[in-house]
Amino acid sequence: MKSVFYDRFGPAADVLNIKTFDTPSPAAGEVTVRLVFSGVNPSDIKGRAGSRPGVLKPAFPEVIPHSDGAGVIEAVGPGVDPKRVGTRVWIWNGQWQRAFGTASTHITLPSEQAVDLPDAVSLETGAILGIPGLTAAQAVFGSGKVKGQTLLISGGGGTVGYLAVQLAVWGGAKVIATCSARDADRVKAAGARTVLDYKSKTLAADILAANDGAPVDRILEVEFGANVAMNAEVIAPNGVIAAYGSQIDMTPTVPFGPLLFKAATIDIILIYLLPFAERQNCIDLLNRAFEDNALTCPVAQVFALEDCVAAHEAVLAGGRVGAILIDCT
Repeated sequence: MKSVFYDRFGPAADVLNIKTFDTPSPAAGEVTVRLVFSGVNPSDIKGRAGSRPGVLKPAFPEVIPHSDGAGVIEAVGPGVDPKRVGTRVWIWNGQWQRAFGTASTHITLPSEQAVDLPDAVSLETGAILGIPGLTAAQAVFGSGKVKGQTLLISGGGGTVGYLAVQLAVWGGAKVIATCSARDADRVKAAGARTVLDYKSKTLAADILAANDGAPVDRILEVEFGANVAMNAEVIAPNGVIAAYGSQIDMTPTVPFGPLLFKAATIDIILIYLLPFAERQNCIDLLNRAFEDNALTCPVAQVFALEDCVAAHEAVLAGGRVGAILIDCT
């Protein structure tokens, strides 16, 4: 199999290379997928750069990056229904605690990590579901149904935020979203009732005004550290702050008093560790949203496998409108 790999941490241009590996044969309970697309996420960039605290070298001698992808099952191991061969699938946790991820022509992994892709859903979309799609679904529905609730979605212009806006609206919630001025129109078109500039100096007051003076039931937060004080102002009693990122401030000071007297729940989401039953629930929700034509997953750019460096640099640069994919064919 033809793959992108790295054997040390560093900038993409310095450490990413192409190599041909033997395609692992599927063991019992495993499948081999011929990949068509690989999804590139910020976590892939951080992993390759070695930016995680206390991690000084890759966990494996050679690492094929990326956890998301989509393709067609080419072979199955013992115990897997042979009828799965030829099935279109999408991948989750492709490179989580494993050496070989999806930046490759093939991946071999446990059968349950290759999820059947509905006929009406493209392989491009499938390559976005592993991290952005599941994170959005868990952030919106992690405490159950949201019909009749007001949700504040921070970073509605990002891939996770944009999917979350659509899912929340589909679930019957009123959505207030924050984003940059550039993204305001498309976030509004995705279904947000109110779209606010995240740079507003009166953001908390703006959010409450958008909800007729009432606090919000649930907050989806991409920058927990930077926004936790504001979150404490606008969250309703017994509300939930579902936080899936805090890049600006990874060691935040939490305003415990205001959160205490709201009895607020802080739900930190790391989709890699989602228990299987909850993951399956998110998968079912995504499938139902697709069946109802309620969810679209925009792609900003597709790079060739040989241009994986440029793909990583595009994710690192930010400011994109949609996902970055690798064409693995």
